[in-house]
Amino acid sequence: MAERTTVGEIRRVIHEAYPQELAESWDAVGLVCGDPQDDVSTVAFALDCTQEVADKAVELGAQMLIVHHPLLMRGVTSVAADTPKGKVIHTLIRNGVALLSAHTNADKARPGVNDKLAELVGIKPGRPIVPVEPYDNLEEALGLGRIGELPEAITLREFTQRVAEALPKTEWGVRAAGDPERMVKRVAVSSGSGDSFLDKAAALGVDVYVTSDLRHHPVDEHLRAAHLMDPEGPAVVDTAHWASEFPWTAQARDIVESVLRVKTEIIDLRTDPWTISAQKEN
Repeated sequence: MAERTTVGEIRRVIHEAYPQELAESWDAVGLVCGDPQDDVSTVAFALDCTQEVADKAVELGAQMLIVHHPLLMRGVTSVAADTPKGKVIHTLIRNGVALLSAHTNADKARPGVNDKLAELVGIKPGRPIVPVEPYDNLEEALGLGRIGELPEAITLREFTQRVAEALPKTEWGVRAAGDPERMVKRVAVSSGSGDSFLDKAAALGVDVYVTSDLRHHPVDEHLRAAHLMDPEGPAVVDTAHWASEFPWTAQARDIVESVLRVKTEIIDLRTDPWTISAQKEN
């Protein structure tokens, strides 16, 4: 291991694990702020760089913060300190904290965000839902989503509870669409917002599809189409976006720790925006 670790060296390690060229064309990954020549002794990991996360990174004495979701996804004309994102940037720069994001490049990589989600719900991550071409072996190809099989078939009700127990707790919880008693074994997962892959998951013959941020109309239309298929198309399990991706932080930490001599900290603040859920009592 190197005696001296820099922002640039940590960036190199992250980009070797999650190559930038894998990112979607619309994405914004890589170093957001920070000097590649600066020394780093402590690296923090989080899913989002909110103000609370930035403050916590400073409190922990971190010189670098690695996140999944880009802080500056779209073009901005100002990072003034009296704007929400500007305040975050000023907090980081004033306190010497570099910021790096690994987003859709980390979704597609192996191991990546989707592999972690697949393992948590109980499947061995196999082929992607949307592979990156070219590839020699589809089962090991890079790409978005993963497909695998449970050791044995269980009911959708049981599987939904399994997902809830495996992922970090949120007020959103976990919900499912489909017959609660149908048996499921072949599973597709896609971390984060995945309703654009509903048709692809169905075409791949899975019994259930796990993703996040699902909306009423796409799910309703998917279920109506699924009832016309033979065999019936997949049930759907909807998780909180944050919950499906936060476990990745441990994977990224392990990658950095395996190569570099730095202290690491996972910032486990729940950045899922939903704080209350309620059910009608009668």
